[in-house]
Amino acid sequence: MDLEDILVILLAGGAGERLYPLTKERAKPAVYFGGPYRIIDFTLSNCINSGLRRIFIATQYKSLSLNRHIRMGWSIVSEELGEFIEILPPQKRVGEHWYLGTADAVYQNLYSMVDEAPSHVIVLSGDHVYKMDYSKMLRSHLDRNADATLAALEVPLAEGSRFGIVRVDEHDRVIGFQEKPSAPAVVPELPDMALASMGIYIFRTDVLIRALEEDAARPDSEHDFGKNIIPSLILSAPVFCYRFYDENKKAAKYWRDIGTLDAYFDANMDLCQVNPEFNLYDPEWLLRTYQPQAPPAKFVFAEPGNRCGQALDSVISNGCIISGSRVSGSVLCPNVRVHSFSEIDQCILMPGVRVGRHARLRRAIVDRDVLIPRGACIGFHPDEDRRRHTVTERGVVVVTADDEPLIGPISEEALRVEAEADRYGPTSA
Repeated sequence: MDLEDILVILLAGGAGERLYPLTKERAKPAVYFGGPYRIIDFTLSNCINSGLRRIFIATQYKSLSLNRHIRMGWSIVSEELGEFIEILPPQKRVGEHWYLGTADAVYQNLYSMVDEAPSHVIVLSGDHVYKMDYSKMLRSHLDRNADATLAALEVPLAEGSRFGIVRVDEHDRVIGFQEKPSAPAVVPELPDMALASMGIYIFRTDVLIRALEEDAARPDSEHDFGKNIIPSLILSAPVFCYRFYDENKKAAKYWRDIGTLDAYFDANMDLCQVNPEFNLYDPEWLLRTYQPQAPPAKFVFAEPGNRCGQALDSVISNGCIISGSRVSGSVLCPNVRVHSFSEIDQCILMPGVRVGRHARLRRAIVDRDVLIPRGACIGFHPDEDRRRHTVTERGVVVVTADDEPLIGPISEEALRVEAEADRYGPTSA
């Protein structure tokens, strides 16, 4: 199996409307996750760990920060050896429209794909979090002499209506595909489970080109791999299902489509657990990203009863300073500064966030470079939070630079403690 003959097309053009306002200024794959990472880093790390080093990334919406991240963090391949990780913005080679769907995004870049002359093409999505060795899936694809192979994950029948469901025979050949069905098809040997498509596909190049050209000629098509390309192919070509093999080394398979703000919040909070579902620390499966030139995290002041800089059950990135405050169950991205006498509980603070003294934050997501003023109170007054911020169905508060945080009263006792503490340390911290 010659991996140098394989081309990856990573689709990273989704608008991510359900993650708004985090996607107001950035594409969904560029949203921060787990501290220093962006969502796209997990798929790109899978590619590198799988030995795949010829990668096109198709972008579209609000791609500036994503493009910059790829340029600064993923220039790790050798052009002299024919390797590349390159951005493919919409070029309108075949018409005057932007990408109309996942299949159309690849179709509009057929010129770039054909120019590389790959034997097989792997199509991936840039907005999922998981660990997978694509070379194992490729081996299965070649052994079965398949024209196309799609990856699928077993999910409980009760959850099947949320996914595209794959119907297979006893040999895992795909014989049907249902988009979010009310009555999902069951796995032959697991009657209480269904097979959910993961949006991961491998095609023989000639088969993919023919399928894309035929789909582009259909005016009624949505130009989507799951809705159009796969259902059409299974009628005329050998299409197989590859059962997801998780490299995360946990009892349950981990694959997350971070599609909503609540799902995004929960996935980040899981990382703070003693034994999280997703392992960031496996030396045998490195997760790469762009790491800013920042000093180590720092925790200052250890004054019992006055102020003590500490973080409990939290993920703290480089460049963070916790100055005389308590952080618990939270994820802090690089270069966050939390000033004295504040309490941060179950929060996600993105890069460059500054939290003023006596602030109280609970179950909040704070966007990049936001200044939380002295005495701000977020996550404690539901009505006020909804008036000033975006609040999810489950009560998570999302704070952006355009919002106006609620300033709470600072008690006389808190001011006395502050004044007492400042006798022994710098007043700016």
